[in-house]
Amino acid sequence: MGKYILKRVLLLIPTLLIILISVFALMRMVPGSPVLALLEGEEDVDAQRVWEVEEEMGFHDPIIVQFGRYAKGIVSGDWGVSYFNDKPVFENMAAVWEPTLLITAYATIITVVIAIPVGIFCATHRNSVLDYIISTLSTATMIIPGFIMSLLLAYFLGFKLKWFPTIGYTYIEDGGFWNAIYCLTLPSFAIGLHHVASLARYTRSSMLDVLGQDYIRTARAKGLSRSKVYYKHALKNTLSIVATMIAGSIAAMLGGAVVTEKVFTIRGMGTLAVDSLSRRDYNQEQAIVLFMAFIFLGVDLLMDIMYKALDPRIEYE
Repeated sequence: MGKYILKRVLLLIPTLLIILISVFALMRMVPGSPVLALLEGEEDVDAQRVWEVEEEMGFHDPIIVQFGRYAKGIVSGDWGVSYFNDKPVFENMAAVWEPTLLITAYATIITVVIAIPVGIFCATHRNSVLDYIISTLSTATMIIPGFIMSLLLAYFLGFKLKWFPTIGYTYIEDGGFWNAIYCLTLPSFAIGLHHVASLARYTRSSMLDVLGQDYIRTARAKGLSRSKVYYKHALKNTLSIVATMIAGSIAAMLGGAVVTEKVFTIRGMGTLAVDSLSRRDYNQEQAIVLFMAFIFLGVDLLMDIMYKALDPRIEYE
């Protein structure tokens, strides 16, 4: 297991290098200049003033020099400061990361708790009336855009029934963990329900493939109960496949949090990312993208370790 994990960690190095180069290059392809946004409130801003500030910020250095400075800062842990409030980018992110990560974790739990049992039920009751009804309902949640789902939940469960708050977020430090979870219930369900259908369908198809294997027929022939056949033998071999879909869903949820945070007026990482991009705050935007990439790669690594634990035959050549 240790050798396997080491190989997976080493494989992350070229991936991180590609991400580093891509983030740096893409930010500088975005039209506009952070200097123009910085000087927007000043009077009598001319080309000379813009040139002087750009020179001071190092934007006139050769691009390779800029990238070297940026990469050195990343490796040393100094990811820079925001152009607009002169605070370290980590300090700005620390002020807003909590709701985004909680929404993603909460939405992931909702997706897994609903989708996997639904997928198993549909597979074990294939072509039944309930199979068709559940498949239709789950597909409906998949095709509804995330912002529409957010608005529907906010209207019916928040505004009409007043079960949950529809705007704002109370940090754990201020109101406690469960109050924070309560505030994030609607946005988390809005994101989670959108992914239930795809994971349920994936679980159903994977379960059907496994149920058609010879060892499952042998287990049934030995007289094992349906629950042991389904959950002890079939489900274990299905989970290693379904985990791939869960890892992909987590990445999509992190991205989907941008819209959901806007609908529910929650200032999180998504909102900070949008604001930073609109102001061409290179340091802040690059830090957010890299932070999200590290989270996704970490989840992907954990999924691979879980594959190995579930199926020791898996190896990287």
